[in-house]
Amino acid sequence: MIRSMTGFAAAEQAFPFGRLSWELRSVNHRYLEYSLRLPEEFRVLEPQVRERLGAYLKRGKVDATLRYQELAGSPGGGLCLNQELATQLLALHQELGGLTEVQQQPNLSDLLRWPGVVTEQLRDPAPLHEAAMTLLEQAAEQLLAARGREGEQINHMVAERLAGIEHWTGAIRAWLPDIRQALHDRMRERVGDLGQNLEPERLAQEVAVLAQKMDVDEELDRLDAHVLETRRTLGLDEPVGRRLDFLMQEFNRESNTLSSKSVDQRTTQAAVELKVLIEQMREQVQNVE
Repeated sequence: MIRSMTGFAAAEQAFPFGRLSWELRSVNHRYLEYSLRLPEEFRVLEPQVRERLGAYLKRGKVDATLRYQELAGSPGGGLCLNQELATQLLALHQELGGLTEVQQQPNLSDLLRWPGVVTEQLRDPAPLHEAAMTLLEQAAEQLLAARGREGEQINHMVAERLAGIEHWTGAIRAWLPDIRQALHDRMRERVGDLGQNLEPERLAQEVAVLAQKMDVDEELDRLDAHVLETRRTLGLDEPVGRRLDFLMQEFNRESNTLSSKSVDQRTTQAAVELKVLIEQMREQVQNVE
């Protein structure tokens, strides 16, 4: 089953410490490329995020945004008093008052500004990081499903165009005997108009040369082979975008040769229709992973 490189997914969940939400967007790209937007306390997760997304995606430009809204009054953070240091400072204040015989109440504001008296108690980041990565798994699975659904639509569209190509190659094969006979008849008429006698062997040689120049059996066989290979590729359970892109180039090459060899209005029109079908497939294949 093929997958598109275009998709969107969002996952949001509330936790005791706050609310986390992931938003993933992907578009077509030649390789796998990331653009990550993470809050400061989650920046350390960048390598893990890339690795986790890489387990789901093989190609595409992926924009991943994590938002974190901390819950007011959530446990685990805040300021705390260094009681040991504060006790030492108060003892020194009292000792200094005894030495100078100046009794003065300690200024608490000054004490709080003393380096190290007030410390910030950091939250343990492990629960936040674990929750973020678990939620990322959910978002990545949603993105993979979205790309798979669009891939099914592309698969259906390509299958229709392949059937169209088979229709035109079959029609050209059916026309070829009439085209060859018409070529032979036109040659006879032109020779007759010139008023010259041409030996039957020489006429047959000239017709054979023209028939060889307009022979498209090989191109038709290759187009049929490309149709079979494209169908086989569409059924592979792996990223096949680059392989399909190569097949579209081969389709286009054969249709151009078919057009250049055309000596009949019907085959010229068929070559045009083939090019339209191939271009429609090529546009869609550009978005396949």
